[in-house]
Amino acid sequence: QVQLVESGGGLVQPGGSLRLSCAASGRTSTINVMGWYRQVPGKGRELVALIINDGTTTYADSVKGRFTISADNAKRTVILQMGSLEPDDTAVYYCRAGYVLYGTYNLQYWGQGTQVTVSS
Repeated sequence: QVQLVESGGGLVQPGGSLRLSCAASGRTSTINVMGWYRQVPGKGRELVALIINDGTTTYADSVKGRFTISADNAKRTVILQMGSLEPDDTAVYYCRAGYVLYGTYNLQYWGQGTQVTVSS
């Protein structure tokens, strides 16, 4: 099993920045991809960004150019740096992890979620 613990989040004004961090522990040798999803009430969870151990990144179109995902593989930590935040970015952000093999993703681990609110 792998445990994911998120930190960061909170209230920020439109146009501001925020940093989320997620640390993995447990059987981390079994994962090679980590990332972030988000969810607003009444909707399903949607991809924000993913990063594979080799540095390959994937972003949702809605956050490209504003958010940056990075990872410290030695510390098994993934960071989401969010900039130019908009009210539509308000959501619960979840860390997610798993493995990708031959292009097939199996992201079976979830964090507990952290609230991000963008409001003036």
